[in-house]
Amino acid sequence: MPPLNQLIFERPIYELEDRLSDLEQNDDPSSELRSEIRDLRLEITQKRREIFASLDAWQITQVARHPERPQTLDYLELVFDEFVELHGDRAFRDDPAMLTGFATLDSLKVLFVGQHKGRNLKEQEKHNYGMAHPEGYRKALGKMQMAAKFGLPIVCFIDTKGAYPGIEAEKRGQAYAIAYNLREIAKLATPIVCVVIGEGGSGGALGIGIGDHIAMLQYSYYSVISPEGCAGILWKHVQFREQAANALKFTSDNLLRLGVVDEVIPEPLGAAHRDHRQMAMTLKASLIDAIRELQELPSDELLDRRYQRFRRLGVFEESSAAESDDDAS
Repeated sequence: MPPLNQLIFERPIYELEDRLSDLEQNDDPSSELRSEIRDLRLEITQKRREIFASLDAWQITQVARHPERPQTLDYLELVFDEFVELHGDRAFRDDPAMLTGFATLDSLKVLFVGQHKGRNLKEQEKHNYGMAHPEGYRKALGKMQMAAKFGLPIVCFIDTKGAYPGIEAEKRGQAYAIAYNLREIAKLATPIVCVVIGEGGSGGALGIGIGDHIAMLQYSYYSVISPEGCAGILWKHVQFREQAANALKFTSDNLLRLGVVDEVIPEPLGAAHRDHRQMAMTLKASLIDAIRELQELPSDELLDRRYQRFRRLGVFEESSAAESDDDAS
């Protein structure tokens, strides 16, 4: 039976894997059959490599949203050795879309902050599909400030379409809560490592995305707006989402080239949804290296580097048209 969550461009891989499964059912394979099985395994590996090396921006968006892609709770189990959750914003309520708590990473003690979407409908409704309310951002900031007080590094996992855009969230100051986080997190004198593990959507992502080391998983995206939202604004219809995705330049290779992120963390062959454990091992090694490197820096240098890295974003070149006009006159 084929997997329920096949992406269209993955189908050639699954077809080959079905053939391989049929061949492996033989209890007493001949030497010719064993040779065919070996060749088919090589073909599957080559096909995975070929397909995932040539994904366009919209296909990467689909991978980032894959229902079987590991989410924050998966990584809390696979990457961290211990996690003690902390609740509440001390003002309104606890927001399940934003998870916070103390965690250990090998010998490192850290403060963890992350958005969690949920897998089945019940879990998604509980966590509001990873879209936090203002109390979620207040909760994150309060715990991060406590971490800075005790000198604990902070690890943030970003995975959200955006902050919750509902009326109640707006009434409680959604935009202000995110803007306030940007300013206050920038001043925390402790190492902050942020990783986009799936979707990094708009201010909802940036509200916990101010860090000293910003990383992305290979097939994640980080953007000011979703492809559908961009298509609705610029082309007036969601059917242009593929063009919007390509225009936004929000994939990991583009953002690394533009200096928006510091590291692209490679995913297993066939993407993270095919091998959660391998992805977790790679992610864990990246986190440990980043934290240990940042811990070597004095706090004043850490804060200055953080300020400068965001000041450098959005560099542009002015047209030479003005110079041409001067020459003509």
